[in-house]
Amino acid sequence: MTPHHANGTRPDGKNNRPRTALLILALLVVVMLIAVEVRHVTTRSAPSAAQHDALASHPTLSPRVSPDTHNTQHTTHTRRPVTAADVFAGVRIGIDPGHNGGNFTHPTFIDRRIWNGREQEACNTTGTATDDGYTEAKYNFAVATYLRSDLEQRGARVIMTRYTNSGVGPCVNRRARILDRAHVAVAIDIHADGGPPSGRGFAILEPVRDGLNNAVVESSHRYGADLQREFLRTGMPTSTYDGTNGINLRDDLAGLNLTTVPEVLIECGNMRNTTDAKMLISSRFQRRAAQAIMAAMADFLRSRPG
Repeated sequence: MTPHHANGTRPDGKNNRPRTALLILALLVVVMLIAVEVRHVTTRSAPSAAQHDALASHPTLSPRVSPDTHNTQHTTHTRRPVTAADVFAGVRIGIDPGHNGGNFTHPTFIDRRIWNGREQEACNTTGTATDDGYTEAKYNFAVATYLRSDLEQRGARVIMTRYTNSGVGPCVNRRARILDRAHVAVAIDIHADGGPPSGRGFAILEPVRDGLNNAVVESSHRYGADLQREFLRTGMPTSTYDGTNGINLRDDLAGLNLTTVPEVLIECGNMRNTTDAKMLISSRFQRRAAQAIMAAMADFLRSRPG
């Protein structure tokens, strides 16, 4: 190493100050460039409030939120919540809108006897109606139509026992076969009751063991509990005259006796009660009823083993 003199000159007499000045100048330039780059990066990664609002309000431009990999409270194993769309996608769902709008025109057909799994019963009936003549068949089909639309929007494959409200039948045993042969994951029988005028509320009719339905009785009871909880959100109370807390076990109904899939029947209210009838004829309530049934189906499907 060559020694330097205190006055900045080297032993050979050449002055070292110009080179030192150049080095200092170069360092200053580098520092300035780094400062400019840091400021540019910071500005680019932090949009203004107006830019942030514009991104958030535009569905195709909103930034995707990724997990915070720097936060030790988060892990890469966090399970994504199951949405309604997820639980219904590709799943077969059965809907049986009770009765039919043309049943009253063919009494011989609907009165003939069929085997319901335990005993003989009528092929079908006309159903009940409000005092003003709004029929149960019309109500059942309205709720079923709303439910079908909601389910299909979420990717479900819906099988119905009837697709119009102007036909006759089918018989109750055939309705059971339609849903069983479609191997639906869960099914609902939609009805409204014709009870005592002083009685109010909805009731969920559940199967009891009779042989054919043995494998699905317990799962149907779980489904019924889900439906009871969700249907209370419609504003309709549980029945004051049918069952206990809105639950009634029945062994005299073909749909429940012959089912091989989880299934319950809901009497959505009493058409002979003035208060219930006002609710049942309302399209707003009918939509709420469909939403409650779908929510119960989603709860049930999420809780299935496996």
